[in-house]
Amino acid sequence: MNSEHPATVPAVPLLWAPRPAPAVPRALCTDCGVSRMADPGLCSRACQFIAPDYAALERQVHGRERDPARAEERFFGPYRRMLRAAMKAPRAGAQWTGITTRIAERLLETGAVEAVLAMAPDPDDHWRPKPVLVTAAVGMSHCRGMRMGYAPLLSLLEPAREHGYKRIAVVGIPCQVHALRALERELGFERIDVIGIPCSDNTTTENFHEFLGLLADDPTTITYLEFCADYHVELRYKNGSKRRIPFLLLPLSKLPTDFFPLTCRSCVDYTNTLADITVGYMGGEGEQWVLTRTARGEELLELLGDEVKLAEPGSAGKREGPVRGFLKNVERAAGGLPVRGMPDWLRPLVGWLMPKVGPRGIEFARARVEMKAVESVLHLRREQPKRMKHMIPAHVWSLVEPYGLTARDGERKSAAENRA
Repeated sequence: MNSEHPATVPAVPLLWAPRPAPAVPRALCTDCGVSRMADPGLCSRACQFIAPDYAALERQVHGRERDPARAEERFFGPYRRMLRAAMKAPRAGAQWTGITTRIAERLLETGAVEAVLAMAPDPDDHWRPKPVLVTAAVGMSHCRGMRMGYAPLLSLLEPAREHGYKRIAVVGIPCQVHALRALERELGFERIDVIGIPCSDNTTTENFHEFLGLLADDPTTITYLEFCADYHVELRYKNGSKRRIPFLLLPLSKLPTDFFPLTCRSCVDYTNTLADITVGYMGGEGEQWVLTRTARGEELLELLGDEVKLAEPGSAGKREGPVRGFLKNVERAAGGLPVRGMPDWLRPLVGWLMPKVGPRGIEFARARVEMKAVESVLHLRREQPKRMKHMIPAHVWSLVEPYGLTARDGERKSAAENRA
């Protein structure tokens, strides 16, 4: 097994970064790591962007498909509980308060797992994600914070198995978790706990540096960036200062049209529905948003004990107007036309109003999921129409149909094909 010594990542005990094999080129790929495994052909069964079967994987993971009688499952997938949460003592360096990494720490502390597959910062670029195997709780502190870019997390499954680990946890984004679940039964582990992070738009680390360069004269001084549910981006700097920028004042028009690849623009699993527990921000109203999805997900949350404060999530505002406006802009962008922008003098006013009257809490989360569904349909229709039948599940069509976006001939599986 060809691997690097732990010194290639922060010098802490038992933080190990095996060197992955080269990636096999794919047409639509986020480099989850499967193409770097011993059998790259597994991609054909595992990849979210080839022929996903969300209903079958939901039955495998949750024992059932999403229930249309539970209104929120149409948006967020199967779950047991939905909560607003925060660590009572926020962890230094965490993106929010550190719930995700603290769960992983507790799994290692209690011996429930022998290793955690997660992301640490690359030694040469703290924004670049580097897959690591963490085998001591202290190592998880180096995995806190946001990374931007693609990294082959699942390429560590084989080194973990060869090293003799039987019980592991994986902290992953939706495309990684989909592939993991598709292959889970044949990997040979006794236990895999899956901590899911929502993801809507990823890009290369190089593209992200370009974005940072539009936000600051010296982007190397930025240490933290977060898109918040109150329609602002929060930046933090090396000198300890903070800055908040309304979404509407971001220089998005200056980014290249391919800043976000088609994989991210066509992803239909924003909320990581195949995880045991999803920990994100969308419905958290300034705190974290947690969905326990399986019995094991409940156990993961219980590991935090009284270290975490929990509350029912709130909901306010109406999403229909923002979603319809988003649809119109994506229609123009997907059709090669310039996106309509509001006058510069109006942007600060709307930026001030949106946190007060726009969708908030669970309504904000619903809006984002509908926007992602709209984006998936329109961009695939424009760029890869032959893939639509296989890549867009029935529940996504149910999200976009209220906005007048319906399937055309050949874009949707028949009822018989869905049952097959």
